[in-house]
Amino acid sequence: MKDEEKDQRVRPGWPRLALGALSGVLAGFASLAVAELLAAAVRPQSSPVIAVGGASIDATPAPVKDWAIRHFGTDDKLVLQCGILAVLAVLALALGALAVRFRRVGAAGVLLFGVVGAAAAVSRPDSTSFADALPSVLGALAGALLLYGLVGHLTTGKRTPASAAGAVVKQAGESQPASSEFPECGWDRRGFVLAAASAAAVSAAVGAVGRSLNASHGQDAIASRQKVVLPSPGSPAGPVSKRAGFHIQGISPFVTPNGDFYRVDTALVVPKVDATAWRLRIHGKGVRHPGVYSFDDLLHRELIERDITLTCVSNEVGGPYVGNARWIGVRLADLLAECGVKPPSRGGPADQLVSRSVDGMTIGSPVEDLMDGRDAMLALGMNGEPLPFDHGFPVRMIVPGLYGFVSACKWIEDIELTTFDSYDPYWVKRGWARKAPIKTESRIDTPKPFARPQAGTVMIAGVAWAQHRGIDKVEVRIDDGPWQEAHLAAEDTRDTWRQWSLPWQAYKGGHTLTVRATDRTGAVQTDKRTRTIPDGASGWHSVVVTVE
Repeated sequence: MKDEEKDQRVRPGWPRLALGALSGVLAGFASLAVAELLAAAVRPQSSPVIAVGGASIDATPAPVKDWAIRHFGTDDKLVLQCGILAVLAVLALALGALAVRFRRVGAAGVLLFGVVGAAAAVSRPDSTSFADALPSVLGALAGALLLYGLVGHLTTGKRTPASAAGAVVKQAGESQPASSEFPECGWDRRGFVLAAASAAAVSAAVGAVGRSLNASHGQDAIASRQKVVLPSPGSPAGPVSKRAGFHIQGISPFVTPNGDFYRVDTALVVPKVDATAWRLRIHGKGVRHPGVYSFDDLLHRELIERDITLTCVSNEVGGPYVGNARWIGVRLADLLAECGVKPPSRGGPADQLVSRSVDGMTIGSPVEDLMDGRDAMLALGMNGEPLPFDHGFPVRMIVPGLYGFVSACKWIEDIELTTFDSYDPYWVKRGWARKAPIKTESRIDTPKPFARPQAGTVMIAGVAWAQHRGIDKVEVRIDDGPWQEAHLAAEDTRDTWRQWSLPWQAYKGGHTLTVRATDRTGAVQTDKRTRTIPDGASGWHSVVVTVE
């Protein structure tokens, strides 16, 4: 009997360790598959990968986030999720191998990761119920049971008899006693293969169903967006002049199509909000008439339509995170005034407006800027259609002249008037500035870096922006030569970027092209290079080309 009790402590060989590691991977796969299915019943954001990913984003230092955006762009979230899955796979391999010798410890390790996922899920800002913990907990329980069962097939069977273990064997023509310290035991090969194959098939089916259900999540939101008909604005934008855009190959179009517009946010799952159920609450310090507004309430107010260029604070010098679109929405200053809000310059007690998203994001904006006459709005439409889900449907904030992290709250559902001294929103807590007006910047779109144009006339062209101030001049320098003034396209408004171009008589050899802009206040774009943190990058954009 004692020999049988020691079977679990027999040192396994490499084949069984490898199969144990495989068992760990299958158990991890099953855990995620079950969690995915349960998340469809709770909400997609309760999936352990999404919950842990969101917690990881929140805990990541700002410089690391900036590095991820710079290197991976809009794929940063996909890279994060792949990284989480890779880490889970390695840990699953280790737990599976460990379970071959310590069966219960391996299963307990799987349960521990379920606890981590559950804690992450219920700690998310948008979590409103402990039900968010269920996918992680029950998924981990399923994985632990599967690992325990699979490893059982690797540790069953009778131990080699002691008499055989002490027998004399012949090796290389000599007789020596076989080691009896770690005698081998048999294992259920057939049972393991059947159990592992069945587990893989069932997990794949469960995961596929879960992903399908999660993909279909938000059908009510999709249907509500399809039903939206944007009315004609009471204050329409003027037609864009044909002279506002150059017909130059490689230059950014004046209007950025919705599908090409940059997206930088922390949401691993894009919120799909049903416009018919959506509500916006306005309350807080100095709000004499708190209000709650439905989507229809906003849709039936007087709407304004404006061309406005947005810029992300994570945009490096010459970077892609800037775009121009035609927005339609409700003037934010009018809505605030109806609620009794006054800017600080008129005696209002609140100097910060904190907007909250349905996913828990908080963004702080200066009340003075929102009510100084600029076209700050709660946008309902983008380029002639209801807002895409990626860009904040049903409603988002747009404030000309401010970087997005202090103005452009997507999927907004709450507005609170408060002070900068009493509350720090999401990005401020992570080292970014409280106030962040957009810096005067310019970019060379063509020729591209390391291009090899032919000698002769080469068109240098790009865009420049200084939202809410406007661009007055753009200059280009070839190598260390004098600054040459570029030709500016017609200005649409001071809240949009301007295209510029300069024909260059290029001669053979390597050359450095540099651009700088001057805004309407007379301020010249600085050559001092700064990083994006805490209030946006600065410096001149340059490209190196080789003329052939």
